[in-house]
Amino acid sequence: MPIVAQSTETTDWVSRFADEVIEESERRAPGKPVVVASGLSPSGPIHLGNLREVMTPHLVADEIRRRGREVRHLISWDDYDRYRKVPAGVPGVDESWAEHIGKPLTSVPAPAGSAYPNWAEHFKAAMVAALGELGVEFDGISQTAQYTSGVYREQILHAMRHRADIDAVLAQYRTKPKAAPKSQKPLDEAELEAAEGSGAAGEDDGSAGSAGYFPYKPYCGNCEKDLTTVTAYDDDSTELTYTCTACGFAETVRLSEFNRGKLVWKVDWPMRWAYEGVVFEPSGVDHSSPGSSFQVGGQIVGIFGGEQPIGPMYAFVGISGMAKMSSSKGGVPTPGDALRIMEPQLLRWLYARRRPNQSFKIAFDQEIQRLYDEWDKLAAKVADGSALPGDVAAYARAVGTAAGELPSTARALPYRTLASVADITAGHQDQALRILSELDPTTPLGGLDEVRPRYDKAEAWINTHVPADQRTIVRSEPDLELLKSLDEASRESVRLLLDGLASHWSLDGLTHLVYGVPKVQAGFSADATPKELPAEIKTAQRTFFALLYHLLVGRDTGPRLPTLLLAVGQERVRVLLGE
Repeated sequence: MPIVAQSTETTDWVSRFADEVIEESERRAPGKPVVVASGLSPSGPIHLGNLREVMTPHLVADEIRRRGREVRHLISWDDYDRYRKVPAGVPGVDESWAEHIGKPLTSVPAPAGSAYPNWAEHFKAAMVAALGELGVEFDGISQTAQYTSGVYREQILHAMRHRADIDAVLAQYRTKPKAAPKSQKPLDEAELEAAEGSGAAGEDDGSAGSAGYFPYKPYCGNCEKDLTTVTAYDDDSTELTYTCTACGFAETVRLSEFNRGKLVWKVDWPMRWAYEGVVFEPSGVDHSSPGSSFQVGGQIVGIFGGEQPIGPMYAFVGISGMAKMSSSKGGVPTPGDALRIMEPQLLRWLYARRRPNQSFKIAFDQEIQRLYDEWDKLAAKVADGSALPGDVAAYARAVGTAAGELPSTARALPYRTLASVADITAGHQDQALRILSELDPTTPLGGLDEVRPRYDKAEAWINTHVPADQRTIVRSEPDLELLKSLDEASRESVRLLLDGLASHWSLDGLTHLVYGVPKVQAGFSADATPKELPAEIKTAQRTFFALLYHLLVGRDTGPRLPTLLLAVGQERVRVLLGE
């Protein structure tokens, strides 16, 4: 089956895919817009693993647009899928939603308190908002709208006429066990659902009984559920008879006029490839197993006169501090959750810099600070021309699209500094502005807007992802007992710091000062480099830092000391250090 080669090179994977997609599109439909596709099922919160289903074709489509070619990125909202289970942990949802299992997602009530008309629209809305912030341009297609308006009528009738051919393809795999790819760890049920990508992973192949095999499932005219069995079908008249095992309802309809049902997933997906002329679509890692939707679809698509898209299989996306993700479980981070604590550019970069078959993690814990440091270093290297070509390409794809650059923070101060300031000031914006202006007194801030939205993201991270016992609370009074217990060397170190405060009151100055005090005490210059110093100086620095943290915040550790000192302010620092 045609899969885009997974290169091990470190150069720009997006450009290589774009080359192949353009070539394939010209072979299949010369002169027409290139069509790439994603599929998302709004069966619950659409998580960061699902975002890879969108970002992979988005990045390729955007590269094609940058080359001046017309391209359509379709996102099929699989909102006509059956409601399979009640996700855990979704606000406004309880076990009473179980009564809707089997109905189309658009026929299930939205969570209590939602502003949206149904379950599917509720979860689609959050994803659409996130994609807008990420700069993802797409054409959305509601499968409920497509099916209920009769758009696929001819395709459905065609599938029914060729049901024996479809059944023959599916029969090749029904007795074969589904094995996980050799390169992957064993997958549990939740992972399989996440890996399947578009559509309902657990949906059956169609109903097969005494009347034969049928690749079409009606939704019941009485209870709206898909727990139906087709008992008779006439190709000439298109009369179809079904019974519902849920409520016992039965009826005969003309399929040439009936719009309340859909093709089973393994037939529906390849039908859409042919109908839309899709050239490129990624698929979840489970599609390498026998009988997977992508593999089977590659054979069924020919029945509809189409070809299987080319596209890579994508690996899982993990979360720092969490195991795997699955939209069937509550509490799984979504793109919206990530965008509350990080700028769109950073999130785009995480997907752009790794080939689709490489797994990676998105940080919601302290690791986000290191990630931002890495991002800022890359920006500096791109600016001075020292970045590698592949890194330059990933950076360019992160900061903007063919339509232009995404809105950015005017003055991108270090995320860890902004987080520390937000932590210490606890929502007092005037205090935050004072501290941030003192970071570099030669170029003070005119207002917090200069460091937004990055400051707001860092503040949101502090407020939502840092445990209360790790928040920084500055002492209201000096620790007199600790101050009295200090030996002469400790008193001298505090005195050296206090003597240098006024002349070093900036981020760089205080950094030099706090690292320099132990050097001076040991008889070295404050400017001495680590290579010029004995190893015990590092131990002395750690001891000194721990003392300052205890005197200022009553703990062994805290935000970076230079930032903490600026935040506390000179006057209060002097009081807390016993001056």
